[in-house]
Amino acid sequence: MYRGFWYAQALDLESALAPQLKEHTKADVCIIGGGFLGLWSAIRLKKAYPELDIVLIEKDRCGSGASGRNGGLANNWWAKYLSLMSICGEEEARRICEAAESAIDEIGDFCQQHNIDAQYRKDGWLWTASNPRQHNSWRVLTDSLEKYQANPFLEVTPEVARSKSGSPRTVSGIFDPNAATVQPAMLARGLRRVAIELGVRIYEKTPLTRLERGKPPIVHTEKGSVQARKVVIAMNAWGAQFPELKRMIVVMSSDMVATAPMKARLDATGFNDGVCVTDSRTVLNYWRNTPDGRIVFGKPLGQFAYASRIGDLYDRPCPAAEGVTRELRSFYPSLADVPVISSWTGPLDRAMKGLPNFGFLGGHGDIVYGIGFSGNGVATTVFASRIIKSLVLETHDEWSRCGLVDQKVKLLPPEPFRFVGARMVRNALVRKESLEDSDRDAGVITQFLTTLAPAGYVPNKKK
Repeated sequence: MYRGFWYAQALDLESALAPQLKEHTKADVCIIGGGFLGLWSAIRLKKAYPELDIVLIEKDRCGSGASGRNGGLANNWWAKYLSLMSICGEEEARRICEAAESAIDEIGDFCQQHNIDAQYRKDGWLWTASNPRQHNSWRVLTDSLEKYQANPFLEVTPEVARSKSGSPRTVSGIFDPNAATVQPAMLARGLRRVAIELGVRIYEKTPLTRLERGKPPIVHTEKGSVQARKVVIAMNAWGAQFPELKRMIVVMSSDMVATAPMKARLDATGFNDGVCVTDSRTVLNYWRNTPDGRIVFGKPLGQFAYASRIGDLYDRPCPAAEGVTRELRSFYPSLADVPVISSWTGPLDRAMKGLPNFGFLGGHGDIVYGIGFSGNGVATTVFASRIIKSLVLETHDEWSRCGLVDQKVKLLPPEPFRFVGARMVRNALVRKESLEDSDRDAGVITQFLTTLAPAGYVPNKKK
């Protein structure tokens, strides 16, 4: 399975597999999925109630899916404040954003407490414009945040924005000090270790084959089964195999490249701390550096999964590596001779509003799900595990009644319209945003197609 150097680094530190499930067993809670949401939920439940018998099954190795293959940008949800307001109103949107914001420090504290070397650096998020048309694209958001006295973003001068990003393409920017970067696979493997130490029974190389929706539900695997009082579906894009969840998301790729180390030259550009950087495209450019002086750069240019069937589609070398590398070179032309030494891809569960939904699968009160993190789950799964915990324990508190629970989400169209439409909209966005780099307008059809895109960081006034 091809995952790039992120996950290879983590496996160098810890290569032992947990056992495969080869028996029929019972548990209080069975969590399906060993990524960030599943691991944080298992840990939060076990710390609150050590007597709970929790089983977690993972189809490969914990963290081997999207959790271990992303860019490692640990952002909060203030950028999605307007989308949250449209779902649950101003007061609840603020409460959710504050809770998601607290996750940044929680990750750092957790890593320190449990001796997890996840390369955690809390140096903030620089949200930039990479061409003049993107300048002030965030203004509709920050004006609303100012109105409600909730704006965490700091205005910075163009000179400061260019200096912090180290890129001459940076036109302007704003800065959120409460964000961090991590090595995501190392974080996932650290969470796995802590979960095992707490007594969570983890089974790797144990894919779900069937979920029996009885009373109690039974999770069937290739060589065993788990009968549990409660089941949690924490499968990221793989959760689309359930009919109730399939049309909540489109499964698409996040595509990444990493350079060779070049610390002295990177330091000279000014891009020398753990800040995470994005520009203001819908087809987002996002990047960070590593402690040993690499640039890790991502852009979602690759593949959509037809009918959300993932198979091994994302377990190959990145098909969009050339395009992502070309974009990286445009931001750092002085480093064009530094080789790109790795590329990889992974699936993400893109929701229309860019926010996850939580609830009970098909109304079954013993089967809980969370899906739709849309590529922004590194930190927000920490907060989301509070929602999962409350739904599992039926506590009927502020988290089980959270505005993200049982949303009336806008469903994506059925196939083949979803697959064809997703490609058309993404390609239209790439065309439009490429033309804007040279201050040109896209045609009428391209402009129309871009209005159909799901919500991103940059607010869309037409939605």
